Amino acid sequence: MLGSSQQRVLSYNGELLVFQLSKAKRGEGAAGKAAELHVRRMAFDRGTKLFAQKSSGAFSVRAKHLDAEIVCCDCATHSKTGIVLPCVLMRIKKHDGVVEHVLLSLYSSDQFEQCCRFKLDYELKEDVRLFTGPSVLWRHANKLFYISSDTCTVLSAPVQLSSIVWTGEIEGEGTVVLGIRTACLPESEDADEFSTSDRAIWGSEFFGYAIERQKMLTGTHFMPHAYSRVVSSVCVCKNEILKKQLRISAVAITHKNQLIWFQDGVPKGVCELPYKKPCSIKTAVTSSNDLLFIVSFSSGNVCVVRRENLQVTTQWQKVKSVLVDDFIGSGTEQLLLLFNDDSNMDVLNMFKITDFGKVNYESGIIYKDDVPAAEGLQENGLLTIQALETRLQAGLTSVRELQQHLGLKKRVILESCRALIDLVDGRNHVLPSAKKEGLVCLWDDVEKPLSVSEELSLTPKLQDHFIEKLWHRVVDDNLVVGVKLTESFCLSVGDTSLSLVMDQDSSLISPIIECQNKILKVNQVFSALSVSSCQNEPPQKKMKLDLHSKNELKKGFHKKYSRTQVDKANTVTAVTSLSPLLAFHRVCCAVLLHAKKQKHWNGDLPKSKRITLLCGKILLSLEDISNGKYSVNMLRDNSYCTGSMEDILAILAVSIRFSFQIQSSDCTLTRVNSWLLGEMECVPFKECYDMVFSQKAGNMYGTVFSWTMKSPFEGVLTLFCRSLTVMFQCLHSLTRALPPSCDVKLLKCGSKNMLTEQLALALEKEMFTSRSFLSSKQSKAENNLSRWNEPGKKISDPPVASLLDSKDGVQQFRKKLQIEREECVLSMNETMDGSLYQEMALKVAEAQLSSDMIVWRLS
Repeated sequence: MLGSSQQRVLSYNGELLVFQLSKAKRGEGAAGKAAELHVRRMAFDRGTKLFAQKSSGAFSVRAKHLDAEIVCCDCATHSKTGIVLPCVLMRIKKHDGVVEHVLLSLYSSDQFEQCCRFKLDYELKEDVRLFTGPSVLWRHANKLFYISSDTCTVLSAPVQLSSIVWTGEIEGEGTVVLGIRTACLPESEDADEFSTSDRAIWGSEFFGYAIERQKMLTGTHFMPHAYSRVVSSVCVCKNEILKKQLRISAVAITHKNQLIWFQDGVPKGVCELPYKKPCSIKTAVTSSNDLLFIVSFSSGNVCVVRRENLQVTTQWQKVKSVLVDDFIGSGTEQLLLLFNDDSNMDVLNMFKITDFGKVNYESGIIYKDDVPAAEGLQENGLLTIQALETRLQAGLTSVRELQQHLGLKKRVILESCRALIDLVDGRNHVLPSAKKEGLVCLWDDVEKPLSVSEELSLTPKLQDHFIEKLWHRVVDDNLVVGVKLTESFCLSVGDTSLSLVMDQDSSLISPIIECQNKILKVNQVFSALSVSSCQNEPPQKKMKLDLHSKNELKKGFHKKYSRTQVDKANTVTAVTSLSPLLAFHRVCCAVLLHAKKQKHWNGDLPKSKRITLLCGKILLSLEDISNGKYSVNMLRDNSYCTGSMEDILAILAVSIRFSFQIQSSDCTLTRVNSWLLGEMECVPFKECYDMVFSQKAGNMYGTVFSWTMKSPFEGVLTLFCRSLTVMFQCLHSLTRALPPSCDVKLLKCGSKNMLTEQLALALEKEMFTSRSFLSSKQSKAENNLSRWNEPGKKISDPPVASLLDSKDGVQQFRKKLQIEREECVLSMNETMDGSLYQEMALKVAEAQLSSDMIVWRLS
């Protein structure tokens, strides 16, 4: 190596990057010479206890060697990729007095990339820093300058400063420069008195400047202004935003040979340093989780201070450079000290690696008791195992707490289920005290036992009034429970469901049985049958809105509601898996009906209230199921199927419904009936002759069909089958029986004409819901408007009639009419109570949801 060559060392991801600037010939016979920037990537070998070269690279600089110089090197984040890369700033002197600077970044392939190149009429010497971009920041003539690789333009910050003590990232602010400047006292009297007097006494102050946001920050977040005359360097250890306030932990070194720890701008401790002229400070976190401060001095000395007690623990002399990184791959940081060695130009000839614990390597020492490299890896594995054991213990503690929480949650749910069973049966239930489980009761503990609510006390009366029959059937591996409702059932059918609650007192399972609900609606003469799983059909007759009389509106709504319910007799079914229930051999279940009860308020729209009715209990035993007591019996009697209505409903409840529209352009669809009665071996139900039951052996047995002819060339075929496989088998058989010209199309739900009528009714209901919530003043304003628009209205007021006899009178009448109309429109612009508006928005959203659902089914 040449004596005039330059060397810089940088740590990156546990490796050492040695940058060296030296001469290199451009080509044989060339007159000029160029400088080359070389890089060696070194890694520590735990077997030899030395640094070994992994790879190398080079970059040619168009300048003579004596004119090129390495200014600084550091790691910076690339703004486009977010990757931290090593960066090198070089200076090239020109003969015309211009100084050119080149910023290079190094990739993992040891290839250099030029980030930016800029020219200045002076050399960068004061406070040169590299930061995110990569970008360069420096101070010159008490001004702050910076250039980014994105813009490649030198920018100047609007601040005057005497020195830069720290550059780094602050949460929420980006890259921030902490500097010292002459105090700028505010002219206003609203400024903080302590801060103002502090700056006035010392004549200088700290300030922060956010580069990206071009924003000034208060320097007292870091430390008081009184330290601005003595602090030479700062290291921010931690910064975060808590409760919208910036919290900063920092350490600073001073010209008075002191190290001071600051917390949120307040000094918390001080340490006397053993040497004079401290110049820089770094931090390290070792394997023992200790925070160390490494202070370097201009004389080449280094000392280490522990954060725990702010005491100097170790010090060295004749140190060329000190680096912090994970050099041995243990997962924690170590210190690498490079010492001066005049006898050897290799910068890594004398070094020391230590973490003030188990890790302690030093060059020039022969380790006789050293273990082989494999055992060194074993030592690394032991360190990893220790960390994993700590994490495992913490995880086990979390698992125990989670198990306790889940156990408590399970006990609370089971106790709630027992209380529900007792409440349904009319028994008193005493809840345990919340203190036993370590809980906090949301209500005051009551000594007397809970009594049955007034609503449930009326259950027998409501049961006799609304519930006609309770039945249950077994279909394959399914238990079907049905509740037939009377014609006088005036509850909301769309929000009706069943729940099954077991009587067994077991702490191992929940007594609530999971089931699927369906609502089956059959008209009284059994001429048609439809299945719905969401809501009841809209009323068949439209309701005319009368804006002049609220009493007629109330009567119309009652009339509409009662007519809808009387027209249909409804059955609610619940389907659940039978196998889990057979594990108890005998099981008794209470059947609960949940519905919405309609109550009228203010004479306008109905207000729903949830109620629960006890329909009765069902008893299941393995012996009865084995004897076929609850099985579905579909026997053939001549040309009819003799299954009861409960059997039909049970089959429909466990089946999947598909509707197909069949159209033919050149022939009638008489073959569909022939196909049903012939190949599918279907027999109509005696109780419901529009439905046919397939008795064909195999998978298709038990499939229910309904064929409706709209015209000789169009019809709708509805299938109720057990699975998708059966549906495809039926379609395959049907397409073979139909002519090729027939078109079979799957309908989403129902026919198009029926859905169109439902959409019209739903839109009418949506409009009615919106209008019914208008205030009395708004209704009055609309009535006033409608009074003027009423056709055939005669003006009988004598003063007004006299105005119409002349031309001027007509113009005066028109102005009066226009003024009254404007007043009516303005009277509609009234505020509305918050609770009324909230209820109006909820009702309108429910109506719109119904309309949107029908539109989706039509699309």
